[in-house]
Amino acid sequence: MSSLFFHRGGSGEPLFVLHGLFGTWENLGAAIKELESQFDVIAPDMLNHGRSPHVVPFSYTSMAGAVLELADQLGIDQFNILGHSMGGKIAMQLALTHPERIKKLIVVDIAPVKYPPHHTQVFAGLNEVPLDQIKSRNEADQYLAQKIDSPAIRAFLLKNLYRLESGGFAWRMNLQALEEHYDEIAAPMIEAQFQKPTLFIKGSESDYLLPKYTDEVKTRFPNLTLRVIEGAGHWPHAEKPATFNRIVTRFLEAGE
Repeated sequence: MSSLFFHRGGSGEPLFVLHGLFGTWENLGAAIKELESQFDVIAPDMLNHGRSPHVVPFSYTSMAGAVLELADQLGIDQFNILGHSMGGKIAMQLALTHPERIKKLIVVDIAPVKYPPHHTQVFAGLNEVPLDQIKSRNEADQYLAQKIDSPAIRAFLLKNLYRLESGGFAWRMNLQALEEHYDEIAAPMIEAQFQKPTLFIKGSESDYLLPKYTDEVKTRFPNLTLRVIEGAGHWPHAEKPATFNRIVTRFLEAGE
């Protein structure tokens, strides 16, 4: 039995939706709500995130395996899959290792490459918060602000903060595991090919899915469509939701 916590809603063809690093399924909640009008959407919290189990070792193999276990548990043989950032890498891992299970693949603003560290300041900020001493979310934000300038990123991270029944606060994510296994999260995808329809969505202002990575993408995903959402950064589903949902829906509804 898969132990991933998940949200499920809608009806139609199954569509798994996978969130990114430090996130939960709710980070894609607005897109999921729209997609549920046409698809059976299954949106899990990834391992070491949200309400899913805290585990080690932690890798794309283990994260993809947990998603596959969930599909088996739900009796879903083949499905479409959409992943954002880290979730996009999990989706790629599944498509490359179990292509028979995936119908169509959608990857949002990430490439199948090894990335240099992007989150040093985020980890520093999260570790700065004295969880056993703070009395409010606002107080946690003040500690985060010492390392993280962006109010939007701090608000995103603070969605992980919850109050313990015994008093004090905790992070829903397994911060220690994410930090210790960060090299795994930054790692490239395996050398394999997924021949089925694949959509990559890039935010025009984002520096994650760069032109220099095109060959790495096309080598693994030859049946590729690339769409750029103008004026969006790394979170196009949140920044340009109408455009994002239209692109996703058209791709999934198109013939093979």
